[in-house]
Amino acid sequence: MSVEEKVPIEKPEGHYCFACGTANPIGLNLKFYRVGDAVCSDITLEKVYEGWENVVHGGIVSTLLDEVMSWAIMYSKKVFLVTRNMNIKYIRPVLIGTPLTVTGRLTDDSEPPKIRAKAEIRDDQGRLFVRGRAEFVELSREDFGSVPYGMKDQMLSLFKKFE
Repeated sequence: MSVEEKVPIEKPEGHYCFACGTANPIGLNLKFYRVGDAVCSDITLEKVYEGWENVVHGGIVSTLLDEVMSWAIMYSKKVFLVTRNMNIKYIRPVLIGTPLTVTGRLTDDSEPPKIRAKAEIRDDQGRLFVRGRAEFVELSREDFGSVPYGMKDQMLSLFKKFE
């Protein structure tokens, strides 16, 4: 990662999102920051997220990628979205207790409502562990009905703060 400044990204409080929610007692409670055009999150995963002995479960790894890509899009586009599909390449096992940086970037928004992004997971030595690419779909105003009013209001307020 470059020496660019880490700019914290505010997120809503409460909510039970497994990846970023602050109210979920078994969730990841990811915190995000921006570096240049990327959205990042630092995390060291504990044994409760294990798959094989001492290895982070692949579903948890994919969750990290999905969430950071989603936040990269929400930050840059200020929209609600859902994941349509995701492709992941596991390069080396992600070990429990390894300090990780998950980095996501928007890559293509030229075919609305489709939006594409990419992400990677590296350790604190810069070694690449996992890469992912995904396609997301922006939710239309009509689809906002499935988003609870309180969360919608909080997120719209946050969108206004995003640079």
